[in-house]
Amino acid sequence: MDLHKMTIQEVENWLKDQSEELTEDLLEQLEQDSRAGIRRLAEKVKKQQERQQKLRDQWDRMTRLEQNLYSQNYQRIAGVDEVGRGPIAGPVVAAAVILPRDFYLPGLNDSKQVPPSLRDAYYVEIMDKAVAVATGVSSVAVIDEINIYQASLRAMKEAVLALDPQPEITLNDAVTIPDLQLDQVPVIGGDGKSVSIAAASIVAKVTRDRMMAEYAKQYPEYGFDQNVGYGTPNHYEALKKYGPTPIHRRSFKPVSDMI
Repeated sequence: MDLHKMTIQEVENWLKDQSEELTEDLLEQLEQDSRAGIRRLAEKVKKQQERQQKLRDQWDRMTRLEQNLYSQNYQRIAGVDEVGRGPIAGPVVAAAVILPRDFYLPGLNDSKQVPPSLRDAYYVEIMDKAVAVATGVSSVAVIDEINIYQASLRAMKEAVLALDPQPEITLNDAVTIPDLQLDQVPVIGGDGKSVSIAAASIVAKVTRDRMMAEYAKQYPEYGFDQNVGYGTPNHYEALKKYGPTPIHRRSFKPVSDMI
């Protein structure tokens, strides 16, 4: 292909249609072109390639735990995570996800590190491609009865037991789930170290956020669609003005002080 005979627009359109990464020879031709517009396109392509490589390197780092388990003949590996320990309102939600071995979703990370728009897109991809996905929920009543930590473990166990097929081993974010009759690996900071746990983090986060958005329709004064139950200044103001709702955690301050 003689790029020198193509207009800048033709080169730009051709680059957009490329399904594979540009070869070094073609990129070098673009970089050495006499036209500044072509050289700018080359710089743009180079930056895109660098971004893609960074995402691939991140993916490789975040699949080391899974690859190690595959080498030990584990096939069905479930990542397990929960969201919602910190809020003063709403349930705690856990998710368990078994990803296929050839799964690739560049940019997948701890849900707190992923922008909301991307979280929704990742959620769709995970739900579509996963071998199995399940969630577990501990209600406010359960949280107040047995404490948030135990309620989180209960939700995680519920999520794992709901998987079909069942996993051979779980990678859990920081905890060991009691009374679970299968192999477990607790990973501190796991949602940033394992793609399986990160996928569970995304599913749990999106699921809980959607639940809180529904609660916002019931209790519009509290802004649950924005604060998802966390103690923001506006949330505290509404709490002082209207008092706690049925989904506020009575065992959490300042809700407990208002009862």
